[in-house]
Amino acid sequence: MKIIGIGNALVDVLACLGDDSLLNEQRLKRGGMELIDDERYKQISKVLENYDTEMATGGSAGNTILALANLGARPGFIGRVGNDFMGEFFAQNCEKMGIEARLAHGAGSTGVANTFISNDGERTFATYLGEAAKLETTDVTPEILKDYGLIHIEGYLVHDHELIESVARLAKSQGLKISLDLASYNIVENDLAFFRHLVSEYVDIVFANQEESAAFTSGKNPEEALLEIAGMCEVAVVKLGKNGSSAKCGDQICRVPACEAKVLDTTAAGDFFAGGFLYAYSQGRSLKQCLEAGSLLSSKVIQVIGTKVTEETWQEIRKEVIG
Repeated sequence: MKIIGIGNALVDVLACLGDDSLLNEQRLKRGGMELIDDERYKQISKVLENYDTEMATGGSAGNTILALANLGARPGFIGRVGNDFMGEFFAQNCEKMGIEARLAHGAGSTGVANTFISNDGERTFATYLGEAAKLETTDVTPEILKDYGLIHIEGYLVHDHELIESVARLAKSQGLKISLDLASYNIVENDLAFFRHLVSEYVDIVFANQEESAAFTSGKNPEEALLEIAGMCEVAVVKLGKNGSSAKCGDQICRVPACEAKVLDTTAAGDFFAGGFLYAYSQGRSLKQCLEAGSLLSSKVIQVIGTKVTEETWQEIRKEVIG
């Protein structure tokens, strides 16, 4: 089963913080994701000139697709970028990684996720969507989806109800399964009714961390949230960080512990988890094997800044996941 993702095509600009004073100065909620406008983007970019930063392709679905590409899955990605340096950087990285990028282009700037990494690895996003937010329903055609069996949708696209529902309808009409990452607890809280509509009507696989699952179920604990979400779709997955992860499919409930890891940066931890899980799922593996694959990839990416897992580490991952 081939997998394609759709999401905000972003370039991550990553900054490691000595403390959280910058977050307070910029009025950013620690661990959250805030969408920023042009003026705020320029302001934060100016501040980041005083920090050592790294650049990497990003976006939630983009990271999941990157993980799948590193596993040899040759996935696809749908997004929108600008005709600028950042857009070229994004496209070139997709080509390098063997990702079939279906990128629409616009006259504005490519989206940027300013990513602030706290001492304990927690990350906070100030995201400028730019052209990423201008992805249109006409950019997603039956022709693009015809060779795929599953489409992975990032919850951050929820800012455009028409787009995300149109894509879901088209995918279902062509027989694709749909997986959805709930993105961020504050995003879920702000648009709960639509998220629940989307899951109950279209989605087959839901990925949520503890905070997102609580937001989706109006405060339920992880075990109760897992049961409620699973009642609305085929497979529900709740990630619990260092406490492992759990999933429910039909009558089967499975839990696995987290892999031991020294946390450097939690950026893309959930995205890489989804990549590992979906790879195993696409290969017909058991629910336990899917969780284990997700846990393994998540544990590796949190030990590096951004998503720059070394090729040596990827070789180790492939031996364990692919066999």
